[in-house]
Parts: sequence; C-alpha cells; structure tokens
Amino acid sequence: MPSLFRFLIVVAVIGGIIYGAVFALANFVNPKPREMTVTIQPDKFLKK
Repeated sequence: MPSLFRFLIVVAVIGGIIYGAVFALANFVNPKPREMTVTIQPDKFLKK
C-alpha cells in the first residue's frame, strides 16, 4: 500500500508541474499581434 501512495504522490507532483507550466504560459506569455493577409482566388466568389 505505501508504494501506491508514493506512486499517486509522484503522479500528483508531475501533474502539478505540468499544470503550473501551462498556467504560466497562458498568463505570462503575450503573443505579438500582427497583420495577416490571405489571398482568395476569384473562382471562390463565383456561384455555381
């Protein structure tokens, strides 16, 4: 039984580290806004 608790604690710690990394990336890294240009061929505008 103690090995089960040890395994669960290790899994919980690894999950916490991953959750913390995702949280830090979501809150502290700001993407740089930039302009996007997409060209669409005139064939897409024709009704068939």
